[in-house]
Amino acid sequence: MTSPGDLAAVSPRVNSELIGQDAAEAALLGAWRSGKIHHAWLIAGQRGIGKATLAYRFARFVLAGGEGESGGLSVRPDHPVVRQVANGAHPGLMVIERAYDEDKKEQRGELRVEEARAIGHFLHMTSAAGAWRVVIIDSADDLNPNAANAILKILEEPPARSLLLLISHAPGRLLPTIRSRCRRLAVPPLAAEDFATVVRRHLGDIGDSDLANLVDLADGSPGRALELWSAGGLDLHREMMGLLQTLPRLDAVALHGVADRLARPGAADSRRLLYDLLTAWLARLIRRMAERRPAAPASDDVTDRLAASSTRLDPWLETWDKIGALVRRADSHNLDPRQVLLNVFLAVEAAARS
Repeated sequence: MTSPGDLAAVSPRVNSELIGQDAAEAALLGAWRSGKIHHAWLIAGQRGIGKATLAYRFARFVLAGGEGESGGLSVRPDHPVVRQVANGAHPGLMVIERAYDEDKKEQRGELRVEEARAIGHFLHMTSAAGAWRVVIIDSADDLNPNAANAILKILEEPPARSLLLLISHAPGRLLPTIRSRCRRLAVPPLAAEDFATVVRRHLGDIGDSDLANLVDLADGSPGRALELWSAGGLDLHREMMGLLQTLPRLDAVALHGVADRLARPGAADSRRLLYDLLTAWLARLIRRMAERRPAAPASDDVTDRLAASSTRLDPWLETWDKIGALVRRADSHNLDPRQVLLNVFLAVEAAARS
């Protein structure tokens, strides 16, 4: 069992186990066996459902020359490729992900053009006869505009025996030209039974109540559930809902207290988690309003109350877009995190009062 503070042990780079994604695995295996595998795959689906684990699993399989166990993608644990990939030392694999900023002591918010251009150099390096070169981009959503254009050029003229695996949590935000040059592989959320299996495997002593809350918040994503657990996400969610409960006029003292705490150095992951929780809540509210579900106006639940009292969807849809733009701009322009957080919640307040 993995402790909450040691979830690095389940990194896709070393994780050989993939649960609940048999259909996606079969699609990749079928493409390989056809002998006409597409040079670029867009592995799309919500965050934390095994997309990166699937990408590494397929990369190991390809780099091992298609030597999978029991007719699948799994490569035997003692194969040299498994050790090399786990150590980040395989010459045929390049992984592009957000770099760590030593000054800020946190990961950067985006992938930069120099990181994308390095892919072209890697793919054109001389390799052993018949050897494949595999690139994993985790995630393509993090590409800034210049980096996205650099990736596009690579996708337009890929070298022979090269394979690019682009992981995306929100493929609709990618350049249409990038999407059109990739074969899309949709990866679904895990079924409830598979979700519980994965979570309990890593958090075996979790109580039924906490597991139920994770099921509700993670929406079929074990990775998100583990992130919530290790980052104190259940407490953060309770704090967020307590703040939202004061709508349509937010408790200013409580809001500034949250902003002060989450603006401190080293709190970037907690801020991103809060934004994820908030946008997920907005999505639930918008769906409930759009479906016109009956809701009790006297309900103590803020989601029920707003769904019953709000008559227009437009302000909430605009708030969704505004928050997304604010968060992306905060990462790319190094904006004051405290002010960004305040603006995010004030946008929600404005929608609730419209």
